[in-house]
This record gives sequence, C-alpha cells and structure tokens, in this order.
Amino acid sequence: MVVIGAGIVGLTTAYLLTEAGLSVTVLEARRVGRQVTGRSTAKITSQHSLIYRHLIETFDVETAKRYADANCAGINLIRQWVRELGLDCDFESKHAYAYSTGQSRIADLQFEAEAAAKVGLEAELLDSAPLPFATTGALCFKDQAQFNPAQYLIGLARAAESKGTRIFEETRVIAVDADDGWQIKTARSSVNAKHAVQATNVPIAGPVRYDRTRPRSHIAMAFHIEQEVAIDGMFIGIDEPTHSLRMGRDQDGLLLVVLGAKFNTGHEGDVAQHFVNLENWTRENFQVGDAAWRWVNEDYDTADRMPFVGQEPKAPGLYIATGFNAWGISNGTAAGILIAKQILGEQPDWASVYDPARKASKNFNKGGDSQSLVHSLDEIEAGGGAVMNLGRGKIAVCKGDDGKPHAVSASCTHEGCIVTWNNADRTWDCPCHGSIFATDGSVIHGPAVEPLPSVKLPPNWL
Repeated sequence: MVVIGAGIVGLTTAYLLTEAGLSVTVLEARRVGRQVTGRSTAKITSQHSLIYRHLIETFDVETAKRYADANCAGINLIRQWVRELGLDCDFESKHAYAYSTGQSRIADLQFEAEAAAKVGLEAELLDSAPLPFATTGALCFKDQAQFNPAQYLIGLARAAESKGTRIFEETRVIAVDADDGWQIKTARSSVNAKHAVQATNVPIAGPVRYDRTRPRSHIAMAFHIEQEVAIDGMFIGIDEPTHSLRMGRDQDGLLLVVLGAKFNTGHEGDVAQHFVNLENWTRENFQVGDAAWRWVNEDYDTADRMPFVGQEPKAPGLYIATGFNAWGISNGTAAGILIAKQILGEQPDWASVYDPARKASKNFNKGGDSQSLVHSLDEIEAGGGAVMNLGRGKIAVCKGDDGKPHAVSASCTHEGCIVTWNNADRTWDCPCHGSIFATDGSVIHGPAVEPLPSVKLPPNWL
C-alpha cells in the first residue's frame, strides 16, 4: 500500500500497518514532518476550545462522546509511542485551559464544562486562568500534553523504517488514478497499490470535490522568555481575536509560542500586518525578549467541526483525511488509527464521527478572488508581489530585494483561481482551495500538484 504524505496522519497509518505486516511505502513531497504537522502549535489535547457543547447541540451526546473517545485514543497512542519507541521530542504533560477575558463568555465556559462531563471528560471550571493578564474564567483539562511535532515525526519515521516501511522524501505525487487498485504517479516513477492513503491535509485526487472543507491560515510567533516569567500550561482564548499560548524551546532556550489571527487562505491582502498586531499584543501581556520564529500554517475547516476520514465511498481502496479544524495532533493520530483499522478490516467504535460520506454543505467553501490586483509594475515594491494583467491573462509578479521582477501564471494549477500574494511568507496563495506556491511557481503544498508556469515579461518591463 502507498501513503501520500509524511505528516502525523501518514506516519501513524504507516507505522500501524507496517507493524501489522503490510508492505508500506510513504511518498513525501518535501521533508518528513516539515509541513502542516511540523508547523502546528502541537497541543496534544482533547480540549478543542468549546467543541463539546457545539457537538451536543448540533448532533447529540453520543456523537460528542465518540469525538472525545477518538481524540483520547489519539492522545493515548502518542503517549504510548513516545514511551515505548523512545521518541526524543520534548514531550511534556501539561494542563490545557480555555479562557475568557470578558464577562459575557463566562456562561459559555460553564456550558462547556457541563458538556465535557456528559461525554466522560474531566473539566474543572476556574475563576481565572494562570496567566499574567486579567481573565474572567477558565476551563481546565488536566494531564494533557505538548511536544515538538517535527522531532516526533522524524523519530516515528525512523521507527517505521526499522520495521520495513519505505519512505521517500522530495517525491511529490502528481496523480492518483484507478488502475486495478490505484496507480500513484510521481514526476520520476509510478507505483501500483491496492490501497492508497491521501494524508495530504486536503485530498489531491479522487471522485469527491472537497469544497466541503475551507482552507484557513493562522499566524504564529515564538519569543524568547526567561524562566521566571514563563507560563505553565497550554491556553486557548475563546474571545475574538483568539490567541493560543504554550511554552516551547529552541537551541537558545525557552520560547513562548503564540498563535494569533486566523483568516481564509488567500483572502488577506496584508498578512504581515497580522504579525505586527500579534507582536504588539504579546509584548503588552508578557515580558518577552526577541521574536525568534514566525510562521503561517494552514488547516482546513468543516461546517460541523469534525474531520472527514476514511475510505472514499465512491472509490474503494482510496482513503482520505482532511478538515481537522486546527486540532490535527489528536485528530490526526486518531485518523491514522481509523484508516489503518479499516484497511485491516476493522472499525473503531467512534469511526462514525469521521465518516467522509456524511451529509455536509456543498457550498461551505465559496472560494474568493485575489486580494493582490494592481495596474502597473510601479505599484509593486522591491520584495513585494502582486497580480497584473498581461494580454488576456493574469500574471503573478514578484520583485526581488534588488527590484528585479519575476513572473509566473496567476492561475492556480488546481482549478484556475487567481492567487493572492502573501507578503509575510512571500508565497502565492490560492483563495479557493488553499494551494500555496513559492515565488518561482513551485508547489509548497496542494491540492495543486503542478507548478505555476513561468511567464516571460516584456523587455520594457525589465
């Protein structure tokens, strides 16, 4: 069998199936753990903001309980593997807190505490969160955990390879075709398999359009901080704009990791301003040092806040995992468990909450237009980018720090939407399905699998 993607879904699936005796090949477009999973804030928790009240009110207690059970299964497997496989990944047990800063949200925390109790989770309601700024209440899930996600996946990849999994990095899949099973094509070769798992954040192929999910980006920063002013725990604010907080570390010491504003991928014309706002908020509320790291990560949301995971009903042998709603560590591990069990002819008791065939709005993702349109090359500053007309088409033009322009087609190679310039990451982001391209047009991640073609600029533009 073939697993496409070496993130938390892909490697969890691969390890479980290799351990069960199957022949498993993993194809990763870039590097193990360096994409969506590696860029997450990596909270290992069943506390997903105010999810359980939502699930009970939208569905029923049993659905909410199955969601809780699935995520607890994911958490337990991570703990087990860290211990048994000796994965060196800065794993730490921590309490998880959802907190409010306004009086109007106290009741929401109370309702969530009641909902958590109904599904069998222990949740303690507090008058405030252990944070250095004023809060009006908090909900605590004890004994959750955090880790370094990239280190975890690198260690899990080594463990899988030691059991026989074949992992190929820098190997982008460009097609998944039905062919007496599935034929998975890369730029250099192809492989046939009875089962194919698309562990790619959003499916890159198959019979079902995933407008049932919507791409969402959020920004994150990590600041150096001294031990005496460090926080203890993992935190998610329930007020807008939402902030997520936890501690981490790099080679230079302790870090405060802060997650800030979210926005639909490709719908924001000034991503860099969000970083300015997040740094200002962090310095107003914490005694931090320099900003050591900053990044943008992407996830996919669903209308009902539950992922789609499992075998595609219209494509036997093709498995998908998408729509983690920014809670991909526990959900992603549960997804790997579910897919592995289905391939082995089993089914967890909680599988129905992830059913990819369940009813969902077909218009949840309405797409969008480029936020980077300009009329002339002079409007683009050195180091910047924008979309312009050239003949009958649109081109995506970026300038190097020396002011020299370079152009690629502005039409996403997935379904033709016009891309937006991300001025923080210096990428071209698709406002329809979330594909992200480098300035040279190469695919950073899909669903697009083909690069944006280069465009030759008129001589008088150079």
